[in-house]
Amino acid sequence: MNICEDVVASSEAPPQPLRRFAWLTLAYNIAVVLWGAYVRATGSGAGCGNRWPLCNGTVLPRTPQAQTIIEFTHRLTSALAVIMVSSLLLWCWRKTAKGDWARYSSLAAILLLCNEALLGALLVLFEHVGQDRSPGRMFFLCMHFGNTLLLLAALALTAQWLSKGYRRFSVVKKRAEIVAVAFGLLATMSIGITGSLAALGDTLFPATSLRTSLIQDFSSGNILLRLRFLHPVVAAIAAIYVLWLILRSLKMPGRPWNQEVMLAGVLIGQIGLGILNVIFLAPVWLQIVHLLVAELFWVLVVLLSATRIFSAVDSNSDATRVVDLRATASTALRSGFVVKS
Repeated sequence: MNICEDVVASSEAPPQPLRRFAWLTLAYNIAVVLWGAYVRATGSGAGCGNRWPLCNGTVLPRTPQAQTIIEFTHRLTSALAVIMVSSLLLWCWRKTAKGDWARYSSLAAILLLCNEALLGALLVLFEHVGQDRSPGRMFFLCMHFGNTLLLLAALALTAQWLSKGYRRFSVVKKRAEIVAVAFGLLATMSIGITGSLAALGDTLFPATSLRTSLIQDFSSGNILLRLRFLHPVVAAIAAIYVLWLILRSLKMPGRPWNQEVMLAGVLIGQIGLGILNVIFLAPVWLQIVHLLVAELFWVLVVLLSATRIFSAVDSNSDATRVVDLRATASTALRSGFVVKS
């Protein structure tokens, strides 16, 4: 392929079905994560025993109980997630040009999803499910949810880049800006990780009153309960970053404020849901809603943070380059030279 053909291919927008499928894949994986939280909240992680990928030693469980159905459903939906992300990867590589970043973000997504399955399998095989209170479960849970957030970030960036028609990016040269974004994303990830520990503590050590819950946090000898206070502390730090991110983004000329407004609203809603979780002692339904808003919050933070550190080359710029390269190629051919990639 010559240079002109390669640039023309890269200037073509991804097909609309691919863009919609990318967002659908992201939404579906968010739903899978929510169902996984329901598995944990209901203590159904041991519903298929310590077998993986088989359920109690069989492909299809016989006369399953409620916990088995919940866990088996999670495994089925996770398998479908692998198929969808794999399809997204193949579709991206077929319909985008060499060097397009959506290719690599979709590749990162499938690798992270495979790692997600591995971590989930280790939780089952090592019996870090059900009522297990070991430090090993805490470690694998943190790794598992951290990987989940990275997976959602990769899928969100893939969908965003495909939808906007962005192909390649240059990284901003402001080192302070890059450091601030990296620290802010790490703090935001820490909200989810510490939140997963807090939710596990609510499941394993249910409190009968708000007073009892507060006493547990400061007097219990279990490290899981003692670490619950980290969640609101990290949340406060991340909220400062999000406010900085919103204010800096609003100063960008010619940029619509849709994401900034949505992020501000989700931040306020998430704070309110966190307070309700404490007051009502974290019922399962409220935990799921809290997690859903947390995932939306994370996706918006990732997308808005990307605008701070990446400068995109849009389709119009590519079209200009195509015209210039066509003229250059035509001149070269008249001179007896062939322009090749």
